[in-house]
Amino acid sequence: MSSDIDRAGVAKAYARWAPIYDLVFGAVFDRGRKSTIAVADAIGGRVLDVGIGTGLSLADYSRSTKISGVDISEPMLRKAQERARALGLTNVETLAVMDAKALAFAENTFDAVVAQYVITAVPDPEATLDDFVRVLKPGGELILVNHIGAESGPRRVFELAFAPIARRLGWRPEFPWQRLVDWAARHGGVTLEERRLMPPMGHFSLIRYRKTP
Repeated sequence: MSSDIDRAGVAKAYARWAPIYDLVFGAVFDRGRKSTIAVADAIGGRVLDVGIGTGLSLADYSRSTKISGVDISEPMLRKAQERARALGLTNVETLAVMDAKALAFAENTFDAVVAQYVITAVPDPEATLDDFVRVLKPGGELILVNHIGAESGPRRVFELAFAPIARRLGWRPEFPWQRLVDWAARHGGVTLEERRLMPPMGHFSLIRYRKTP
């Protein structure tokens, strides 16, 4: 599938956001972020948090959960590293600059992979999801929280109109649910466990897939 967002553009966009990301997006994404972490903590073990950004999520994980965090943006990741040091988060194993589509981890490494607001902001969502599943242990969970585009109505019209601007900021507001359905069917090694609409107004969804044991 052709890319409508390029890797360099995403990295550049998030480098611009890094100094003000917590202030602008912290509260907006808080409910979804904490919901994914609650699911990951219930699984426990080793968790990969893709798109860790400035590390807002790190302190919310249980100290018994071992966290590896990756992000495409080096300026964002520097803030995450500073946060982990300042808070003494000894359960954080790795914080590294990494492309979500080409994770430098072996197959069957993690008990859960968490990706918060990532899938609509990568050049190739399907290949990225494939690599998330690759690094999961059999029976492990892929836990997503993301904006899913409206199927119809005024929000759909707005998302389509806003899409060209949003792409320059590094994300796709019109990303459809069917695209995930088609990916899961094509992949064949995952089962949808849950799709939960998140308040307010269901603009975001928490989505869980289990890797076939």
